[in-house]
Amino acid sequence: MKRIDAHQHFWQYQPVRDAWITNDMAPIQRDFLPVDLKPVYDANGISGCVAVQADQSEAETLFLLDLADRYAFIEGVVGWVDLQSANVSERLAYFSRYPKLKGFRHIVQGEEDPRFLLRPAFLNGIEMLAGYGYTYDILIKPHQLEAALEFVGYFPNQPFVIDHLAKPYIKSGARQPWAAQMEAMARHEHVYCKLSGMVTEADWNDWKPSDFGYYAQHAMEVFGPRRMMFGSDWPVCLVAADYAQVLALVDGLVGRLSPAEQERVWYKNAVDFYKL
Repeated sequence: MKRIDAHQHFWQYQPVRDAWITNDMAPIQRDFLPVDLKPVYDANGISGCVAVQADQSEAETLFLLDLADRYAFIEGVVGWVDLQSANVSERLAYFSRYPKLKGFRHIVQGEEDPRFLLRPAFLNGIEMLAGYGYTYDILIKPHQLEAALEFVGYFPNQPFVIDHLAKPYIKSGARQPWAAQMEAMARHEHVYCKLSGMVTEADWNDWKPSDFGYYAQHAMEVFGPRRMMFGSDWPVCLVAADYAQVLALVDGLVGRLSPAEQERVWYKNAVDFYKL
């Protein structure tokens, strides 16, 4: 069965710019480029990917688009643009010349304001995305879900996807209010969810597959197979697991679905959502 990785990253490591990669994340304090990823994909049966921004700059967006132009297996790019800028419309028009640019993301999980998504300037930027057919990846932590629920309600025609199941507290085992808020989020039919980023929310050195069962199954239950998509979060996942281990975790859940539902999670939802 065809498989597309709907969430991975590339970077040329710069210690100052990439200060979020702390010393306890030493395995990923180096460059990660398409030549590193392609053999991993070949070994694990992955045909293509969506490259997602890791740095908040237009230079990052252009870096990813250049890679996508040179490597056919990079089927789409989720970039960054300053959505709060007064000239955001001009910047979106500029980027619209790149067919592999599918959407944008802001690292909201790093913002101190739990209601960052509801800032008027940010809402203005989001409002302009639909006119260009762009998606938006919502990267948040559980304490930001309340604001995210209000946020997605403002834009019923804007395609959204929740990255990494909104980063539930897998290590501690806490379930609420994350579970109830994700159920409420799933009622918005224009919102999808990525089955990704789980291993980095667990105990990096002592996790077991059963740690993820509740969270993955709950997301699958409330969003359904038609709005879930696989993502590895490579190379960030390498602080806790190799690619094959990440794939095995998803296989364990998705393998319980019908063949048609499995196709949706493994690649069709990513194709439909990002228009790959």
